[in-house]
Amino acid sequence: MVRPRAFDEDKALNAAMRLFWEKGYEATSLSDLTSGMGIQRPSLYAAFGDKKELFEAALRKYTRAHSSYVRSKLQNASSVKEAFRSYFEGIAAEADEEGPNKGCFCINVMVELAPHDVKFEVLTREHQMYLAALFQETIERGIRSGELKQVGSAKALAHTLLVSVIGLTVLMKSRPERSVADHFIATILELLK
Repeated sequence: MVRPRAFDEDKALNAAMRLFWEKGYEATSLSDLTSGMGIQRPSLYAAFGDKKELFEAALRKYTRAHSSYVRSKLQNASSVKEAFRSYFEGIAAEADEEGPNKGCFCINVMVELAPHDVKFEVLTREHQMYLAALFQETIERGIRSGELKQVGSAKALAHTLLVSVIGLTVLMKSRPERSVADHFIATILELLK
């Protein structure tokens, strides 16, 4: 008979995700993980596999939650322009918060692991393409409603906004003056005519 787990796997995975997000894959040791997750190594291996499998599970959990957050942010705003403004301003506001500025976990993985590991290259690219599709869907909704003009390709604009999100997120890790971020956001939003 299989013994039930003596710990909450979801809580443990959340703890691992926070550690990986803050420190990165390489800098997070197994001791960091077992201590932060409140479990022993045999339990970690039994529940999640090795460190890389745990990292993948943490990244997948993050991308699911982030996708849901972005979709909600874009769908629940009073207008398409306001949706994007709120989303970009939220990225800038996170850098103003106390504590470590972790940025976006997925973007961190793009920088640390994707260039050297095909699995993480694919996982991060899939998340980027999902966000681009959300952006395109939102832009097309704005065009249909008459809020936005049809100038060029909605898909190309969505990809430009995605690159802008990535750039702003990376920029904010260095905590520039807020006026720098505000100027950048205003320039991005000018693309939404």
